[in-house]
Amino acid sequence: MKKEKKIILLGSTGSIGINTLDVVRDNPDRFKIIALAAKRNWKKLADQALEFHPDVVSIFDDDESEKLQKALAGTGIKVLSGKKGLIEISILPEAEMLVSALVGSIGLEPVLSAIHAGKNICLANKETLVVGGELVIEAAQKKNVKILPIDSEHSAIFQCLQNSEMKYVNKLILTASGGPFRSLSASEFSKITPKQALKHPNWEMGGKITIDSATLMNKGLEIIEARWLFDIGFDRIEVVIHPQSIIHSMVEFIDGSVLAQLGMPDMRLPIKYALSYPERLSGCSEKTDFLKLPPLTFEAPRIRDFPCLEYACEAGKRSGTMPCIVNAANEIAVEAFLNGKISFPAIPEIIRKCMNSLKIIDNPKLEELLTADSETRKLAEDIISRL
Repeated sequence: MKKEKKIILLGSTGSIGINTLDVVRDNPDRFKIIALAAKRNWKKLADQALEFHPDVVSIFDDDESEKLQKALAGTGIKVLSGKKGLIEISILPEAEMLVSALVGSIGLEPVLSAIHAGKNICLANKETLVVGGELVIEAAQKKNVKILPIDSEHSAIFQCLQNSEMKYVNKLILTASGGPFRSLSASEFSKITPKQALKHPNWEMGGKITIDSATLMNKGLEIIEARWLFDIGFDRIEVVIHPQSIIHSMVEFIDGSVLAQLGMPDMRLPIKYALSYPERLSGCSEKTDFLKLPPLTFEAPRIRDFPCLEYACEAGKRSGTMPCIVNAANEIAVEAFLNGKISFPAIPEIIRKCMNSLKIIDNPKLEELLTADSETRKLAEDIISRL
């Protein structure tokens, strides 16, 4: 019998976290949750803790800590809070694996801490590699730690590359649904509401990543993530719009052959593969019935109308603190859009202004990345206040 893997789950109340717990629930003999962390949803975190009985839970919002403690009183579950709690929970010595399902650059420090503590990483938090890719990969190599992708696109590439050497790879092909506005005229973008933008055609995801999908920023961030995960140049990464989201990504080899990973749009598939790697587990996901699938179609992204994709690629090629700046500006702009403060087209405008205004530092240390992140957020908020 296989020994159960002891897991730390960061971002447990979000869509990836909930799906991860679904996989654990379906495989109780293989996985054990020993720690859970969330941002502010203390009620859902408490319910999860009562079901999975972790040793420790942590809530980032200090104001919600007291409520969580009361909800878990008498259970023996330790309650932590704030950034300190997030770091502490990431290095628990009894855990062998950390699942990072956090949203945004907040995921960088706990992932680095977990790597330094020798934990294997299942990564759904793409911003970790966007902001600090060089630091993360260098630390993982030094500690001989695995970084297993959970994003469906990167999991697809990872699966297609099994038993293949990168010298035989011509390019990686990331597929994108195109989001809810794939066919909408750009002249209509100013009328887009947050409610409309949150209606993703294929996936059920959190608010931030759903808006990123609508602007194509999500695909731009994934290009940067792929560059670090697979040690490949930006000129060998391509994006193709595939509205049906059945092919999750592809690898083209130097002989012209292409391998693709297919499956129904269900995040439990890549989560399960990452948790069980190098094995595969049966379980909770819908099987693909090829006789019932719609026609699979492909088209080029509308880069002129969705400039966030190009901005992210430009930032990744420039490197240094530029990806950090783009990510931070995007996080602030998306939040402002969701709160009704700015229009949909203002998101890329704010990002571009931040890219043009801030000094770029090459080969940044962690402290310099954190400073760039903070400065960008302040600038983006100032830009928004003057719109």
